[in-house]
Amino acid sequence: MDPTARPGARMPRWLPRAMVLALALIAVFQLGSWAFHQLTGLLLNVLIAFFLALAVEPAVSWMAARGVRRGLGTFLVFLGILVASAGFVTLLGSMLAGQIVKIVEDFPEYLDSVINWVNAHFRTELRRVDIQEGLLRSDWLRNYVQNSATGVLDVSAQVLGGLFQLLTIGLFSFYFAADGPRLRRTVCSLLPPARQAEVLRAWEIAVNKTGGYLYSRGLMALVSGFAHYVLLEFLEVPYAPVLAVWVGLVSQFIPTIGTYLAGALPMLIAFTVDPWYALWVLVFVVIYQQFENYVLQPKLTSRTVDIHPAVAFGSVVAGTALLGAVGALIAIPAVATLQAFLGAYVKRYDVTDDPRVHGHRGSGGERGPLTRARRLWARRSGVPRPRDGEAGAS
Repeated sequence: MDPTARPGARMPRWLPRAMVLALALIAVFQLGSWAFHQLTGLLLNVLIAFFLALAVEPAVSWMAARGVRRGLGTFLVFLGILVASAGFVTLLGSMLAGQIVKIVEDFPEYLDSVINWVNAHFRTELRRVDIQEGLLRSDWLRNYVQNSATGVLDVSAQVLGGLFQLLTIGLFSFYFAADGPRLRRTVCSLLPPARQAEVLRAWEIAVNKTGGYLYSRGLMALVSGFAHYVLLEFLEVPYAPVLAVWVGLVSQFIPTIGTYLAGALPMLIAFTVDPWYALWVLVFVVIYQQFENYVLQPKLTSRTVDIHPAVAFGSVVAGTALLGAVGALIAIPAVATLQAFLGAYVKRYDVTDDPRVHGHRGSGGERGPLTRARRLWARRSGVPRPRDGEAGAS
């Protein structure tokens, strides 16, 4: 027992209030964390809708400047996007359905050609009937059919969820684009005049950078589509123009897995012509992807979005780690906007005219192999040694 404590000492009055306040703060934090995790999907949809609204802002503003109401102009822009997307998907779906039917009809011939090639090179005696019977009686096929039957409901639920997500993004992006001036006025009304100018400038930069990013993606889609069109026409693969458009759009506007989705369909169609053509398409897709990742994309992105290629690559990696595919899609315009906005407030100084800035060594360190060889030759031939400032003057 503490001898200094008094027998009648009471608890301090502030201690119960502090305990209640601490428990209240913990409860609010837990509630906020739970609400944030529950609303993560909605927040991501709103973020995608905001960047989509920034992308269509120039077209909507162009029509609004010519007397078209912003609501009607936004509706016309989204209607054009919807019609173009629906037409492309319809054309692609009919082509894909026809090719799948053709693959199913010609599959016995493909199987016979593969069996004949295996028998000729490996001296086997395989028969198509034996392979078909073994496949039909295999446990793998039975399990696959059962899993597919039980997964129909899951696939349907995912499709409905995806459609609802697209509808949510479309509605939010429509309201952001149609009520853009009202939204800006609402945000600026909460800030002093000096801050209002900064917010409007940041908004304008975001519109320009998002448009530049889409412009660069469109250029890469055009180059990719043309390159794959030349290959498919050379291999005489049917529906080469549609497949080229598919490769260009999907590989550029679907992050992370877009390249693999884009290359799978041309390989499937090429397989219907000749199984070896599918291998050639695969090789071309891999080689072109490396060219695009290390040559084309860094140059176009750095020019249109005005950020360094290394920064662009790092932003995509960071965005993917934070937000997945959504982060990879919006990382570059977001980083470009932040870089351009901060560039106006970072004080810069003139750089001194020092050789080390350009990657050259200073005067005291200009003793490379060539300089030492010249001095050794001059010493042996009796020529006077040049001074340090005249070492490279000849």
